Amino acid sequence: MRIASLPPRLATGAFILHEGLGKLRGDEERAKGVHGAAADAYPFLQHVPPTRFLRLLGIAEVTLGAALLVPFVPDRLAGTGLTAFSGGLLGMYLRTPGMHEPGSVWPTPDGLAVSKDVWMLGIGVGLVASRSRP
Repeated sequence: MRIASLPPRLATGAFILHEGLGKLRGDEERAKGVHGAAADAYPFLQHVPPTRFLRLLGIAEVTLGAALLVPFVPDRLAGTGLTAFSGGLLGMYLRTPGMHEPGSVWPTPDGLAVSKDVWMLGIGVGLVASRSRP
């Protein structure tokens, strides 16, 4: 891990880890809400039960958050995971009507919370592109 990558890795890692832990403690109502939003954007997810989906998503977020936080995971590996994860979230944002202005990528008030994932994508790509030496 490069010293310069420490701040973005800590910020995104802590955020994603926290979100994952919350999902692991999520109830059935939360599972239905998260699953519904994801399945609307990615129809193949409709076949996964909501509680199972929330648990798997929580495990994935905890794993990714931890990978970003621990220094022995190389920047490129952590960045690859972050890029894939945030790319999926941005895909959901772009596929969901009402999250962005028609014919535009700019968010509506309903899409603002998800549109911020573009920053995680930028951090992920930056980590992948970084040199491995400090």
